[in-house]
Amino acid sequence: MASTVPADPAGALDCVVVGAGPAGLTAATYLARYRRRIVVLDAGESRARLIPASHNCPGFPLGVAGNRLLERYRTHAVRYGVDIRAGRVGEVGRTDDGFLVQMEQGDARAWTAANVILATGVVDRLPAMEGRDEAIAHGVLRLCAVCDAYEALDQHIAVLGDDLDAALAHARFLRTFSRRVAVIVGQGAAPDGSGRRVSDDGIGIHLGPSRLALVQGKCQVRFADGSVEHYDTLYPVLGADPHTQLVRTLAPGTDAQGALQVDRHMQTDIDGLYAIGDLVSGLNQISVAVGHAAVAATAIHRSLPQHLA
Repeated sequence: MASTVPADPAGALDCVVVGAGPAGLTAATYLARYRRRIVVLDAGESRARLIPASHNCPGFPLGVAGNRLLERYRTHAVRYGVDIRAGRVGEVGRTDDGFLVQMEQGDARAWTAANVILATGVVDRLPAMEGRDEAIAHGVLRLCAVCDAYEALDQHIAVLGDDLDAALAHARFLRTFSRRVAVIVGQGAAPDGSGRRVSDDGIGIHLGPSRLALVQGKCQVRFADGSVEHYDTLYPVLGADPHTQLVRTLAPGTDAQGALQVDRHMQTDIDGLYAIGDLVSGLNQISVAVGHAAVAATAIHRSLPQHLA
């Protein structure tokens, strides 16, 4: 087993990794094996923790729960001496030769580092739904069609959205898995005066949902006209909010959705500030996040002195 120099808040580190999901923990493992002085700061809110069971994560043919997967990533990092601290970062600021990472108000801890990797992910915008947490746990409310639409084969599926075109695009993607796919949008999301209830390619469009609830293992949707539908699976397409508030004073470049823009080394337009995983525009997948982590960690290692002090 290799080892790394433990992080010391009193001295400058090679890197602070913010976030302890698959991306952050993989980056930390790489950096530790490169023998770099690092710390991982973990708010305990990885999106992966919500996964009931993933069946498309490489190396787990029988599936793996998100919490179990995070445990394995953490065990791997700790094996190489990675220092993981619980807490929420309040702000990342610049210093003359790197960054100052401060915890949220009331937590006096702070670290200085030559580099920072942001692996803070995104927060899904979820619909108001009675029994929502249970629905997620039982695969009735699903958050990623790329990840788990295979598990919804031939089910009655609904896509819930604010934007009709985006919801229809998602529904068309899902028709690879089931012929029974419908779209649910607010009354104002349909084209004015169209009265359209079926898309040109035969996808049913339902307007004006008023109540969503988990009922007898299905998603029950009650509409403004009093009608009720039941779906085996509901996919919300309501967007997600990137966790970028901690770098608000640095103001790195973002795209139209607020995701951080990076170069081929996963570095933002601020030298030494890297972003990986769902925080970066692209396919939000664990395997993609792990690839980002390897690229960023290796770039940081190469940017630092290549000899023992």
